Amino acid sequence: MLTTSMSGALAERMSVGVASRLSRVSDKLAPTRVCASGSISDVRYQFNSPISRRRATVKVKKTNALRNLNLAFIGAGAMGEAMIGGLLARHQLDPDRIIASDPHRERLHVVRDALHIHTTLNNRTAARKGQIVVLAVKPQALPEVFDNLKGRIRKNALVVSIVAGATIESIASGLEHRTIVRTMPNTPAQVGEGMTVWTATPEVSEVQRDQATAIVAALGHQMHVRDERFIDIATAICGSGPAYVFLLMEALMDAAVHLGFSRADSRQLVVQTIRGSAIFAERSVAHLAEMRNMVTSPGGTTAEALYQLEKGSFRTVLSKAVLAAYQRSVALGELSGQQVREARKVPMRTRSTARKRSSRHGAQSTSRS
Repeated sequence: MLTTSMSGALAERMSVGVASRLSRVSDKLAPTRVCASGSISDVRYQFNSPISRRRATVKVKKTNALRNLNLAFIGAGAMGEAMIGGLLARHQLDPDRIIASDPHRERLHVVRDALHIHTTLNNRTAARKGQIVVLAVKPQALPEVFDNLKGRIRKNALVVSIVAGATIESIASGLEHRTIVRTMPNTPAQVGEGMTVWTATPEVSEVQRDQATAIVAALGHQMHVRDERFIDIATAICGSGPAYVFLLMEALMDAAVHLGFSRADSRQLVVQTIRGSAIFAERSVAHLAEMRNMVTSPGGTTAEALYQLEKGSFRTVLSKAVLAAYQRSVALGELSGQQVREARKVPMRTRSTARKRSSRHGAQSTSRS
């Protein structure tokens, strides 16, 4: 089945005999990305144009990598809920196969009622049932999770972490488990438009890589990198990036209000301008500088505005901000590793007492009704 936004004779030709036609126009078509969507995979091809990318989408059947698997989410916060919701929306698996743990009973009620999954207050209860265990807690909660789950993850289970700043080494040491995928999602993932960068340990099999791809695809777009160092870089770009964009939007809104627009109208103008620009950039084959020049007339309003931005060192300040975010991400990773090492030095009696208290606290659980 061929779905296309292309117009004219090319669209008509491509709608008949997709396999043979694609080979004939291969010099004009280039694959852009593959996005998993339920049991269907969208393989997009771009038709090269000096201004925009006009896409033809070929639907290709793909096996559901998560079928018949049980997923355990340690943490049921906003990002965990977004990931579960994305998986269910894409029909990757049934609600019966998902269990989520969280220390806050009220939060579990919200997630259970909204998504109809199983819930529990006990991390160990959740982890025991998971063939894939997703760590979706705040960084400060990670040491307690390690204390709960160390040595208790299934031997062949895949651990997927969306915990900011938690390195693979700290997770492996904290859980005594090395089959790990580390990811860096961002806030737009909560509406299915995220950009997630991920990497995996050598112990992760090809089948498990496909499973990880299906999981992170539930949050939007995804990119795999081989070197974990790029996770810290991605944290500074797309992890923190939405905050940079929101600050820019806020400043534009304030300027619009200052000049006379109402705040509601200012928000509409700014949000659509950012959204439209992002879509235009995504579909264009032109360099961003070329696109900027398309808007900039010599001696015009945009030229004057850009002059002031350059005069205020806009590029330099943004570059320094990204570098600072990257350095902070690296530092947080080192701190995470240090916390795990310090936890190892705690006397076993103290740790045993802490575990018993945690076990008593999490003895009660709630299930999907």
